[in-house]
Amino acid sequence: MSTVAFYTVGCKVNFYDTEAIWQVFKEAGYEQVDFESTAADVYLINTCTVTNTGDKKSRQIIRRAIRRNPDAIVAVTGCYAQTSPAEIMAIEGVDLVIGTQDRDKIMTYVEQIQAERKPVNAVRNIMKTRSFEELNVPSFTERTRAFLKIQEGCNNFCTFCIIPWSRGLSRSRDPKVVVEQAQQLVASGYKEIVLTGIHTGGYGDDMEDYDLTRLLWDLDKVEGLERIRISSIEASQIDDAMIEVLNKSPKMCRHLHIPLQAGENSVLKRMRRKYTTEQFAEKVRRIKEAMPGVAITTDVIVGFPGETDEMFEEGYRFMQELGFAEMHVFPYSRRTGTPAARMTDQVDEEVKHERVHKLIELSESMQLDYAQRFVGEVLDVIPEREQKGNEGSGYIMGYSDNYLNIVFEGSPDLIGQICRVKVTEAGVNECRGQLVRVLEGGGVVPHKQQLPLAK
Repeated sequence: MSTVAFYTVGCKVNFYDTEAIWQVFKEAGYEQVDFESTAADVYLINTCTVTNTGDKKSRQIIRRAIRRNPDAIVAVTGCYAQTSPAEIMAIEGVDLVIGTQDRDKIMTYVEQIQAERKPVNAVRNIMKTRSFEELNVPSFTERTRAFLKIQEGCNNFCTFCIIPWSRGLSRSRDPKVVVEQAQQLVASGYKEIVLTGIHTGGYGDDMEDYDLTRLLWDLDKVEGLERIRISSIEASQIDDAMIEVLNKSPKMCRHLHIPLQAGENSVLKRMRRKYTTEQFAEKVRRIKEAMPGVAITTDVIVGFPGETDEMFEEGYRFMQELGFAEMHVFPYSRRTGTPAARMTDQVDEEVKHERVHKLIELSESMQLDYAQRFVGEVLDVIPEREQKGNEGSGYIMGYSDNYLNIVFEGSPDLIGQICRVKVTEAGVNECRGQLVRVLEGGGVVPHKQQLPLAK
């Protein structure tokens, strides 16, 4: 039997795409083997180009695959493959470069290379692509949350970002297909679906009379689906109709990831973001009103060109006032080919490092404040696995609908079920809880007396 090994660099969408490509190989009768330990017949590296470091890491992995089995077919896909195919083709031993489209044709290319042993560059202009690439992912290695890709590409052209050039313009998946996929995932046992894409909130931008809100209402009707989570959405895409679905659909998770990127207006303007801090704060206020207890998490870029100490301090105060449930903090990284990389007033690396540190501390204190609000409350948790680093101890962990990571005593057979858990202790990255009961098929299973929690 022919074997294939995968290596994925980058974001969750890349991991989703790798799963989809694996389905193509699986249907062709391939067996998947571990990238590091077994020599494979085909190596597929799914690359990232969001930073220059992403390019570098992708090149290192490609070379590692070539060394592992010089006779293997080495195929490279993903964002770096899309933007720099010639650079990758120049690496001796690469057989196939295929970008962020046409991956449904991958087996045809592999068979052609097996027959002819001639390298193929299958990358074409992504900017001309107007349809969503249909690849099916019926299941995931994770047993509890299924990712469902609904959208590809982005129309925003923020000055720090290369993504529109590597993923193309925004294109949406057919809503009928999305609903069918959701039904299939529920039939496979998944209770929570995470809607994902490169610019998820842009779903429907290329459609008439259909948008993300309408899709959410259609998914709300899917029988057996308990939770719908949106992986990320822009503040500018949250309108009155979206706020209504967040307020009225019992399936919508009380968690929204809304990238802020900077907390000061002149920086936002240079980034070419589509909102001011005032507009952002107003959206957050309205969401909190519509969805009491909602966790709002965000992304922040620190040390963007031209960000002075005053601008940073103003941003810091803004984030503090807003009270996020968690912030993902990144130092600005120059990406060749973007307008921001050509800006003259680049910020010193050490200054960036100090600012990152300050914001991480702020994020941790906000995370704890948010978690403390739920001590004593009972939340619905879907356990995902045994407690990390503590397997076999009788403790399991999972996320509540508002994205608190909760560890509590329970057997591994509860994984994937909906558990009512009382929060007993708040923490930064994980909270402690006590199992109250298990909700399964309408039945309620009482739980044995809780033992004192191990510290």
